[in-house]
Amino acid sequence: MRLRRSQCILSCASYYKADEDESNWHRKKLDEEPAWSHNPPHIISQFAQCFTNAMVGPRAWIGGIFNRSSNKRLGSDKYLNYPLTPHQEQSLHGLQERLGVPFDEACLDHQEALRDLWNAAFPNVKLKSLISEQWKDMGWQGANPSTDFRGCGFISLENLLYFATRYPACFHRLLFKQSGLRATWEYPFAVAGINVTFMLIQMLDLFSEKPKCLPGLNFVKLIGEDDEAFDVLYCIAFAMMDAQWLAMRASYMEFNNVLQATRMQLERELSLDDVQRIEDLPAFNLI
Repeated sequence: MRLRRSQCILSCASYYKADEDESNWHRKKLDEEPAWSHNPPHIISQFAQCFTNAMVGPRAWIGGIFNRSSNKRLGSDKYLNYPLTPHQEQSLHGLQERLGVPFDEACLDHQEALRDLWNAAFPNVKLKSLISEQWKDMGWQGANPSTDFRGCGFISLENLLYFATRYPACFHRLLFKQSGLRATWEYPFAVAGINVTFMLIQMLDLFSEKPKCLPGLNFVKLIGEDDEAFDVLYCIAFAMMDAQWLAMRASYMEFNNVLQATRMQLERELSLDDVQRIEDLPAFNLI
């Protein structure tokens, strides 16, 4: 049964609240963190590896960390064979073509996009080189951010750049961790952004000819109305993930749990009867 917007608004208002047992567990984990603090470089490296293990090789993340909450396929031929309007089909194919573009560090357009991302994130700081230790300030795991794009491709950079230029206030709030009581060890912003792109691609079943899950089916309707719907959904998902992170009082080892909770909420919102535009999603107000 599909949810109505009033039901999901209540859910949206409450999903940031972890239950008491889970909260106590997270507090215990946070209390244990100082024992790690004698070796910060080791922890940062371990944390980055935890994020990037799912990114080795094209689409290697399929069957990985999201298996436990995979979308249920629609069991009715009525839905499996649903028709697309010409514009919906064109928009979906255009998005799928974007998914197939790898990041190429030798491509001038891709280099320029990286520079644009830096300038949007740090407008008053000059980037010394495309390979620079400065990138770690944004949450890349090394001096060369191109190594983090493997398995997801250029669209993950496009998503970050869109977020930075379309919703700069929200982007900077998350980048600089300006809201809420933050963890001792925070998630690395840029690498987390790549994980959000991964999550959306699978959740929406975008590698299928036509999505065969309810969130994906409804998303096709949204992208038929707005070609930028995927990029806007990315911004919503990133902001929702950060809000969930704060609500769960999460730290570095709980990131995948936070991302799973974010995915579940997005699936609920994309199943609402009265969402006709991306702006109709209850979580749109987070950006």
